[in-house]
Amino acid sequence: MRIGTVKIKSYEKGLVFLNGEFNGILDRGRHYFLNPFMRKKVQVVSQRQPWLVHEDLEVIVKSGALKNEATVIDLKDNERALVWIDGRFAKILTPGLYVLWKKYKDIRLERVDASEIRLRHAASDAIVKSVDTGKALDIITIHEGQIGLFFHRGEYIETLMPGRHLFWKDSGEIHVHLREVREQMFDLVGQDIITADKVTLRINAVISYCEIDPVKAFSASENTAQALYREGQLALRAVIGAYELDTILADKNTIIREMQGSLAEWAGQFGLKIMSMGIRDVILPGDMKALLNKVTEAKKASEANLIARREEVAALRSQANSAKMLEENPALMRLRELETLERVAEHANLSVVLGEKGLTQSITKLI
Repeated sequence: MRIGTVKIKSYEKGLVFLNGEFNGILDRGRHYFLNPFMRKKVQVVSQRQPWLVHEDLEVIVKSGALKNEATVIDLKDNERALVWIDGRFAKILTPGLYVLWKKYKDIRLERVDASEIRLRHAASDAIVKSVDTGKALDIITIHEGQIGLFFHRGEYIETLMPGRHLFWKDSGEIHVHLREVREQMFDLVGQDIITADKVTLRINAVISYCEIDPVKAFSASENTAQALYREGQLALRAVIGAYELDTILADKNTIIREMQGSLAEWAGQFGLKIMSMGIRDVILPGDMKALLNKVTEAKKASEANLIARREEVAALRSQANSAKMLEENPALMRLRELETLERVAEHANLSVVLGEKGLTQSITKLI
């Protein structure tokens, strides 16, 4: 007759199987039992490890032997569980049966309804740091200046603000489309356009815009920036083609206002708002540049000639006024003579002789 023995330590449990079926649990101590045909087996498991993993776990649980020894949780398809061990987040449990020893560990389980699709939890930072979180959750981060359009099975659900968002895996088709809500800008480069007076110009313009209705913008066009670029090209051609070259070069602000006005209604239908527009460069053909340079040169020469004539007329008018004043005021004439005499005396020796006819007669004789 064969006698079996097994020693169970204080932190261990013995799982007893008879003829391959679970038969009970052994506590601490040395245990002896008759085992003539090796039909009884004891598997020793440690309670220091919180998780009890066994191929016959369901049978062991249903026997009721773990009632006072462990925490048991059975999760359905639409359920998940958050596990804290000794006050620290441990892992996320997916559907299935789980057993955790509670003698040496402080176990806390939180059952969650996964049909909510999104996980909103105050301890999301700790949950995300867990190694196994990626197996149960999709993690999407939306940065500042962006929003996320959340679609579930093709249906728009809500708009997500900047931050981190957690979604349960296996919850159906989930898409989060990121959209920029900050002001954006692009260039309309190298547009060859014919003006009303048949001059070909190459124009570079700039457009800045923002999405004021991201849902409408996403639904209206696959690529709103590309659609706006195309519409901007058409608006630029239409406006430039209605004006002659001189008007375009002289009054760009009017051109810009008309372009912005023509785009505003279209942009509103696509959930966009045109913030500003501008013409960066107007490039003329080579022969047109030479012609305009000649026109500008002739215009400047004419202006310079006109200014010279005006200055000459002004000088003559000033001289005429001075002569008239001297003629009408003999005292002023005498003062002018004295000033002249003073200037001459600065550069030469001068003798002045006063005669009967006075200073004027004497100066005349000296000269």
